[in-house]
Amino acid sequence: MAMNKVLNEFHTLDMSTGWEVPATYPSGIQQKILAGGLDEVNRTGSRTRLLRFEPGVFTTKPFVHEYWEEVFLVSGDLTVGNDEQGNGGECFLPFTYACRPPGAFHGPFKSDKGCLLLEIHYFDPV
Repeated sequence: MAMNKVLNEFHTLDMSTGWEVPATYPSGIQQKILAGGLDEVNRTGSRTRLLRFEPGVFTTKPFVHEYWEEVFLVSGDLTVGNDEQGNGGECFLPFTYACRPPGAFHGPFKSDKGCLLLEIHYFDPV
């Protein structure tokens, strides 16, 4: 079920707790939800999250979803378009950004040294 975002003024995040592996992701990738929630069944809501990759972790298949996704690479390295063995692709460094509409195939992804991403996911208003 989607949760509405609420006022949450500047505060220090505890970066050592609150991390979980998203469904279908490898164990070396974890998310920390910062605000909101996304209801993919009813196509409502929005969420802001941090996503981190441990060094050497990679996915093997492209992703596609029915919500908008904005991604900012905060730190580390992220390779896009590797093969199922984690080889190849294009490497990106901090302060790079992507905006993907619903239905856009993207990935697979890997990180050689680990990375931290800030992501915003949302559905278009009806």
